[in-house]
Amino acid sequence: MLNRFARAFFTKLLTPTARFFIKCGISPDVITIVGTLGVMVGALVFYPIGQFFWGTLFITAFVFSDLIDGNMARQLGRSSNWGAYLDSTLDRFGDAAIFGGLVLYYADRGDNILIATLALACLILGSVVSYSKARAEGLGMTANVGIAERADRLVAILVVTGLVGIGNLIKDGNAVGNWVEGITLAVLAVLSFVTVLQRMLTVRTQALSAEGTRDAAAARATGESSTPGVE
Repeated sequence: MLNRFARAFFTKLLTPTARFFIKCGISPDVITIVGTLGVMVGALVFYPIGQFFWGTLFITAFVFSDLIDGNMARQLGRSSNWGAYLDSTLDRFGDAAIFGGLVLYYADRGDNILIATLALACLILGSVVSYSKARAEGLGMTANVGIAERADRLVAILVVTGLVGIGNLIKDGNAVGNWVEGITLAVLAVLSFVTVLQRMLTVRTQALSAEGTRDAAAARATGESSTPGVE
């Protein structure tokens, strides 16, 4: 949903920043790589030690690179398969770091195996959501459906984790914050699973339709070849 309603707004908002980087001679690939490294550092340094608020601020400072690099490529007329591939691949590293950081905290200092398990489920299911779309496109089909796309999951977990971080600053080890984090992760895990099912059903419909078309064409071809010729 956020991909549809917010991407255009933020793309326009970040256009001056993209133009500035272009004037500095920085390539879109550099922005992609630096942005991913920033997200990973923020998630794997701050989250495991329970610094959710500062970690979220740090991550947010880099997460918009996902829009800036594409904006730069369009301005430069360099949109390419390589850029799209690099961006999508590094996105997986960033997402894994965010949920992985939460797993590390709740499995250790947070001492809450249930929440750690939910964070791990979100990490795994998020990867499956992305793979289900990539595999469909590799087979010549589309899977642009789902109630929990990457942007939705990313915004939800960062906002909630940042708010929990504020609560922890006020009161160390905020129990309410743990409940909020746990419920959010549980909802995201369920929605991610539903998204995978939606994409599987969409691809199944396309595959069966294509098979039906091929079978009908084969049947017509067989019928025509068996029809006696007219002199």
